[in-house]
Parts: sequence; C-alpha cells; structure tokens
Amino acid sequence: MNRLQGSRKTTEHSGLLFESPQRTVLACPLVSATGRAAVTPKCRFRISRMLCCNPIPGAVVLLFLWTGCASQKKVSYLQDVPAQYEQLIETEYEPDIQPDDMLYIVVNSREQELARMLNLPLITNYVSGTSIHHGWTLGYSVDKNGNINFPQLGRIKAAGMTCTELKEYLQKRLVESGLVKDPTVTIQYLNFSVSVIGEVAKPGTFNVSGNRITVLDAISQAGDLTIYGKRDNVRVIREENGKRTIATLDLRSGEIFTSPYYYLHQNDVVYVEPNRVKAGQREINQNRTIGTFASIVSVLISLAVLIWK
Repeated sequence: MNRLQGSRKTTEHSGLLFESPQRTVLACPLVSATGRAAVTPKCRFRISRMLCCNPIPGAVVLLFLWTGCASQKKVSYLQDVPAQYEQLIETEYEPDIQPDDMLYIVVNSREQELARMLNLPLITNYVSGTSIHHGWTLGYSVDKNGNINFPQLGRIKAAGMTCTELKEYLQKRLVESGLVKDPTVTIQYLNFSVSVIGEVAKPGTFNVSGNRITVLDAISQAGDLTIYGKRDNVRVIREENGKRTIATLDLRSGEIFTSPYYYLHQNDVVYVEPNRVKAGQREINQNRTIGTFASIVSVLISLAVLIWK
C-alpha cells in the first residue's frame, strides 16, 4: 500500500497508478514471474472492492488483464502442446525430385579411375587478369520430362523418386552393368530453396543445405513473425506434379507436426498474412498518401491560377 501526503491515497503496481481520495486500494500482483497474467483469490477480492468503490480504476485493471490474456493467445506458438510432449518423428520427409531440379551426384569407389569417369568435373577457383573467379559444382539438370543423362547409363527417369531412392537405383545399375563393383553414390540438391514472405522480420529466399527443412525452420531463418503476423493463417504454396496447391497452417496448434506441409519441399513459398491492425495501418497510410498528393495538386493549381491572372 502506497500513501501520498494528506488524504490522497494511491495504489501503484506494474506501472499502473490509481488514485482514490476516499479509500485505499491494496495493490495486488497482476503479472506473475513468468510474465503471464496471474490473479489470486485474494487479488480478486481486492479488485471486487475496487470495482465497488472506484469503478474507473477497477475497469482499467480488468481491461489490462483481459487484453494481456487475449494478446498471448494470438501470439504464442503451440498453445495446445503440453509441457511434457513426445511424438514419433516422421521419417518420410524427403521431397520427390521434380523437373528443373539441379542434382549433385558423385560416385565413389575403390577403383578411383572408374569412379572418376562417372563424375562431372569440379570447376575450381582461378585468376584471369585482375578478376578472381570462384569455383562451382556442376550438376545434373532434370529436364521437363523428369529425366537426367547419366554417364554410361544414359537417360534415367529421376522425377518422382527421392534422392535416397535415386541413389539406390544408380548403385544397383552400376553394379548390374559391370561398370563399378562397389559404388557409393551421394546425391544432394544444388537448387533447394524456400521463400518466406509477408509479416516476417526478414522476408526472402533461403538456400537449404541438405534435403530437410520444416516450416518452423524457414520462419526462423526469416527472423520470426512480426507482432502483426497471423499465427493461425500461415499459407504454404507448393508446385508439384504439375499442380499448384495452397495449404493453411495454424502455428498455435501442435497439429502442424502431422501436416504434410510441415516439411517443406524445394521452391515452396511460405506466406504470413497480416492481421487486421496492420491491414488497417496500410489503409490509413494509403489514404494519407492520397490526401498529401491531392493537397500538392491543389496548391499547384492555385499557383497556376495566380500566375495566369
């Protein structure tokens, strides 16, 4: 309980100051140590007494509690997931190879000469005049029909298989053809990237090392959602097998872990929709821009009229 001089009495807690010339209102904790709204039975009694004797400060307290709980429900992730949670991790997360993919394929063997014959050259760094050229890795481009041209084996249908499946297929074909007795094939994407746009801190396109990335990983690379991003309406746009699909994910629910869109595929686009507050701000800013432009035009017209008179 805090007192001011004379009969003026105040209650101050969590940055709120209530003044009452007639009755002292005891302060009670509105926020717990974890930052969440916490109202104890004793605190509820004090708030009830405040409402009876001082309706305006009491209404402010109730509004503070209500907005705190409501905003947390809108912003927090995985709200329905308990503190102790266990789930089997999906192992079939590898995306299928699609047309226009670029694949890095390397064959290794004890017979290095034979393996070298099957691998594309690696372009290393070199200096030409005053320019420095960095190296890059050549890859196999999947054509529009889903095929690649592999040395000694010819045209191979790669689309529809995962990198693991294509690796096993190539190893089998190399042994059956008698080219290599003990091949070890490594395959990775050279152009695996996902894009994150909308209400995130750093929208953009992000390259993926390996064959696995989740929607939460992508959002993390984009700097997380802003306070204006709708957690319950995150769209994933996917082009696969000649079709474009759009799925909606709710980041507040643990059901995203079972969604087929939780693991992203190459060239997926994640779009975070703005909430009503941000949409309203954009409309206000647009109206202000239009108003400013109209004012400028009006001034120019007035000056023209004065000059030509």
